[in-house]
Amino acid sequence: MNALDKLKDISNQLKKEGIIDYIKEAELIITEILKISKAELYTHEIILSEKNLKLIDEIVCRRSKGEPIQYILGYVTFFGLKIKVGSGVLIPRQETELLVEEAIKELTIIKNNLDPVGKSLSIIDLCTGSGCIALALAKHFPTAQVYGVDFSHKALQYATSNAKENLIENIHFINADISNSLECLSLIGKTYCIISNPPYIKRSDIKSLQREIKDYEPLEALNGGEDGLTFYKVIFKDSPKYLKENGLLILEFGADQASAISELASKANFKNYKIIKDYSEIERIFIGYKTL
Repeated sequence: MNALDKLKDISNQLKKEGIIDYIKEAELIITEILKISKAELYTHEIILSEKNLKLIDEIVCRRSKGEPIQYILGYVTFFGLKIKVGSGVLIPRQETELLVEEAIKELTIIKNNLDPVGKSLSIIDLCTGSGCIALALAKHFPTAQVYGVDFSHKALQYATSNAKENLIENIHFINADISNSLECLSLIGKTYCIISNPPYIKRSDIKSLQREIKDYEPLEALNGGEDGLTFYKVIFKDSPKYLKENGLLILEFGADQASAISELASKANFKNYKIIKDYSEIERIFIGYKTL
């Protein structure tokens, strides 16, 4: 069987199983197994060996049962980095790349105000998970000191591995629980930026999530408590203690949480802030500076 015929078969099977991006995932499965580009898949006559057919069918079987394609393949591409993922660590989402883009814009201004090379720039990523946000920022600002904080030992194992995989050395990971306070940040000292994409799903909404998420991804990385705001309340309350003067707080939040986030920001004296919409025109990112 040639690759394009197999692509059609896989697409149809995944579509029947309710996979939304069935064509994209079918392409990904075949190109990953064959180690070819998408362009080569469509422009070359490729005959699949029995071994490759078996590997492809095994992946399709797992995917049809709901296992995320990122877990099956073992990685996801995020902001140009290859991020290893698997059971026990949240899968980075494409929309979170916008959080990194916005952070880079703001941090570049801060860095330029510090000194030409930004040697004193420091960044803390709370709920770092796979380390994708922290690593993307550490890569972009190689002279900065970046810290990733998470309570999950397994997630931090992935984060540490991802730092090595991407040859990023200006990063440090800290195992700590921030669900009640940011006291662990006293080990680091005051910083120029705190960034986070914390759990923000309401506890009662988790059961209605896609099966790929609720049945496979770590629930503790999704559960934002009764109102979805557990971590945001702590971050807004404590972050001013650990931000330098005019320090940056940047957060990703849920689709219906902009009003609640604005209220928390005002109470925490983040008066000079803005809300950014994501690629789907949904309010998604908070950017605020500590005010005296």
